[in-house]
Amino acid sequence: MLAAPLAPPRSAVVRTAYWTRLLPLLAVLACVTRVPSFARPLWNPDEGYLAVQARMLADGGELYETVVDRKPPFVPWLYEGAFAVHGSGSLTSVRVLALLAQLLTAALLASLARRRWGDGAGRTSGVLYLLVSVGLNPEDAQAATFEVFILPCTAAAMWCADRRRWGAAGVAVACALLTKQTGGAVLLPVLWLLHRQGATRGGLLRLLAGIVVPVLCAALVTDPAGFAFWTVTGSAAYASFTGSELHVLARGLANTAILTAACAGLVPPVVRVLRVARTGAVDLWLWFASSAVAVLLGFHFFGHYYLQLIPPLALLATAALQILPRERLVTALVTSACCCSAFLAWGLLAPRSDLAHATRLADAVARRTAPGDRVLVWGIHPETYWLADRTPASRYLTAGLLTNYSGGRNGPQVGEKYGVEGSWPVFREEMSTHPPALVVDDSRAAPYAPERIPSLRRLLTAEYEVAGEVDGAVLYVRETGSR
Repeated sequence: MLAAPLAPPRSAVVRTAYWTRLLPLLAVLACVTRVPSFARPLWNPDEGYLAVQARMLADGGELYETVVDRKPPFVPWLYEGAFAVHGSGSLTSVRVLALLAQLLTAALLASLARRRWGDGAGRTSGVLYLLVSVGLNPEDAQAATFEVFILPCTAAAMWCADRRRWGAAGVAVACALLTKQTGGAVLLPVLWLLHRQGATRGGLLRLLAGIVVPVLCAALVTDPAGFAFWTVTGSAAYASFTGSELHVLARGLANTAILTAACAGLVPPVVRVLRVARTGAVDLWLWFASSAVAVLLGFHFFGHYYLQLIPPLALLATAALQILPRERLVTALVTSACCCSAFLAWGLLAPRSDLAHATRLADAVARRTAPGDRVLVWGIHPETYWLADRTPASRYLTAGLLTNYSGGRNGPQVGEKYGVEGSWPVFREEMSTHPPALVVDDSRAAPYAPERIPSLRRLLTAEYEVAGEVDGAVLYVRETGSR
């Protein structure tokens, strides 16, 4: 007679039941909070830049050689892969990946909180995170760009470190680094956990190997020298805010105020039990502090930089709410839900004048060129290439790489001499070897306008003539007989 199969341990049943109830809730909430993401074809120039990069890579471009940016390779590869599966005509595929990234982040935070403070804390942290995750200008919170994909990597690093899985924690830190350089900020709390849990030489070596091996592989798969230049050594001018202090500080204060308003349900409990929460959650405070340094790094204070603050803040609020009376939890959830609703309404209803301009400009470019023509858009909106479905005439997809304006400068330290080192000789060679059929001056009197850029002014004067204007952007076509 066959023996009856052994029943699964009760702990496994409880664990499975917990997640079968919580994950659907988090999935629904993630879908609701990302609804505005699918309402617009583009949210910001970073999405446009990545979409153009992905098309160039699919057409045989080489990262850090003929396809360049100051960012690591993971997100361009992610876009390229998504486009290979779903087509490059829309960003729906990467928007779905961004939604999944937010869901995974919420689940990892829930698991961390549950392990430390119990089942209720797990639910609280996951829900609070998703409610606050949209608490920025929609073009920052709803876009499928670098910071959104950093978040699950940093949460995974903390999750693995909390369980002493040091090799996996190192790989997660590496993934965060390969998404964007500031993702490496999570290494500080990971090292603290390694120290607190009794650091061993083997654990440290596994952590370091987990970080170094993926980064080295990424460098070797691309170009080691180009990888190092574009992600580390070639951004000195970009990281300085000399001459633009008031401009960037005003942006920083505005985005800080927006996120603070979105966190109206989280900040009071954290402040109320600040001393106790800090005592029991040093790693979370280190995570928050290192993320704050990542926001400050480079002195640009763009809204999407602030996304890195939200996971540790959600966990700190959860820790605080375990100490306070239950009504405080209800207040935090209701307040966060109300704030979330307001931000979702902002995302669905706010006009996008930049997108409307880029769309009209792309329509003009498509009408005046053939599909095989190369085009140069002199501006900071690379989405024009993607919307027009035209090949860029240069590897430098924005005027910012050639003038340093891409950091949000308002005048000082913008010009030909402030561009990425070595970029102008390459750009002149590109213009000579494969001259664009159409040049679009979309500077609209900005500090990088052609009259302030001698090399571009000479090119337009010698070989091009004005062919029209769209919303203040001037279109130039090559003169008949130009070489």
